[in-house]
Amino acid sequence: MTAPAIVTRFAPSPTGYLHVGNLRTALINWLFARRHGGRFVLRLDDTDLERSKPEYARAIREDLAWMGLVSAEEVVQSDRLDRYAAALAALQASGRAYPCYETPEELDLKRKARRAAGKPPVYDRAALKLSVADRAALAATGKRPHWRFLLNDEPIGWPDAVKGVIAIPPGTVSDPVLARGDGRPLYTLTSVVDDVALGISHVIRGEDHVANTASQVQIFRALGAAPPTFAHLALMLDKGGEGLSKRVGSLAVRSFREAGIEPMALASLLAGLGTAHGVIAKTTLDELAARIELGEFGRAAARFDDAELRALNAKLVRGLPFSNVRDRLAKLGLGDAPEAFWIAVRANVAAVNEARDWWRVVTGPVAPVIEDADFVGQAAELLPPGAWDDTTWTSWTRAIKGVTKVEGAPLFKRLRLALTGLDHGPEMRALLPLIGPERVKARLAGRAA
Repeated sequence: MTAPAIVTRFAPSPTGYLHVGNLRTALINWLFARRHGGRFVLRLDDTDLERSKPEYARAIREDLAWMGLVSAEEVVQSDRLDRYAAALAALQASGRAYPCYETPEELDLKRKARRAAGKPPVYDRAALKLSVADRAALAATGKRPHWRFLLNDEPIGWPDAVKGVIAIPPGTVSDPVLARGDGRPLYTLTSVVDDVALGISHVIRGEDHVANTASQVQIFRALGAAPPTFAHLALMLDKGGEGLSKRVGSLAVRSFREAGIEPMALASLLAGLGTAHGVIAKTTLDELAARIELGEFGRAAARFDDAELRALNAKLVRGLPFSNVRDRLAKLGLGDAPEAFWIAVRANVAAVNEARDWWRVVTGPVAPVIEDADFVGQAAELLPPGAWDDTTWTSWTRAIKGVTKVEGAPLFKRLRLALTGLDHGPEMRALLPLIGPERVKARLAGRAA
């Protein structure tokens, strides 16, 4: 018997920029589908018409493309309203959807009263007691009902691929609202309808959706469909233990892209956080996909650490060959930078865009720092003639040592300051030929060049 196809989905609302918490969900869905030869679907949940913006939808697509998370299919919920209306009509016809007329203020008062009485703040199903005449009278006043799904009294539970068996006692979950009074369908319904239509086999999302799942398991069955496999990932916190939702602005995916973070550094961190095997820098998504196991994700909150991300980034950048960065260096304005330059500076950068700083050191103008004019003057007189290569620095400094008797750190520091204006940086044996004889002579003479 052939195993059912693996189909996952990522379903962001285009009401803001993607942040790393969202991206982690997208990544794990993509990797899981990739490992099992399945399909990854992008679904834009844009039924919140006031807050959903085309620019956010474009930004989500751009961020996913930057990460390499290509979808096999994209659907937009605002294009599928007829499907949700048909599903709601079917639930109404079967008696599983019922009209309710309470205002938001009335519902809030009911929740407060139940809490004060020590009861779960669930809906009391008062609308089920309304007669046909009662409903007609309410409608006559202009009230339009919102529609709730009638949960049955069976125990709610499912085998969760991350959290294990989840069991929720009956009576602790409110009958969920399926559609507002203006007819707009809500996530609890639309998500189920789309998951059925798209053949989603695994719903992998944050643990903040557990309450939704408790309702949706029954909605799937009420619509004649088997629920998919659910996997609820522990939420991410920052290093200090604060929820990422409080820091969304600073953790927007686009901010990392602009800061020069490599997509594979971010992917390596997000794929490994909270897992048994931990975070390991990988250079391809396929390497990460080979390691993905839903059962390896822990139940405790994962912690996102900017410093850990930047350390991963530096490790990956320092291993990049010139062929991988040539075009990127050109876009940074380093169009003439040769391979020798990248090889010289990559150990001293934590992001590719930092190469610009070292290109300025090579091409100038640099204001030299002359600590000992006599020493630097003697060094200038000993500059070797002819073409320079990576052996020139050694032969030059050996000659300087022989004449000045200055050696070791004092010799190297004085020359580095004079030639680069800095007391640190890439190996001078690699930088010297790149700076070239004319600029070297000018800097040793104290001129900015």
